[in-house]
Amino acid sequence: MTLDQVFREQWGRVLATLIGFLGDFDLAEEAAQEAFAIAEAGLRLVAHLGLDDFRYLHSTRAELLRRLGRTDEARDAYRRAGELTDDGAERRFLERRLTELAAGTRSG
Repeated sequence: MTLDQVFREQWGRVLATLIGFLGDFDLAEEAAQEAFAIAEAGLRLVAHLGLDDFRYLHSTRAELLRRLGRTDEARDAYRRAGELTDDGAERRFLERRLTELAAGTRSG
């Protein structure tokens, strides 16, 4: 699922949630648009850093993709981060995220 698809398909839900938090339609709409723009900018930024062997780049990218519903890309990024880490706790976290993606669940 692309960011555009998430934006179109989840817009009403996102907006309703933000209206509940902020109590103002215009403010909620502005906040939602800004959040989607920031997420897309973040993905573009990490793609151009040129740090393919830096595990935190891949885990950061994976988190952004997961939160945007781009499961296949997130899975690849989590796997790459896992290949690059020697830390047991990090590996367990990444494996847990991969399991959650496989099961279709979302946490945090």
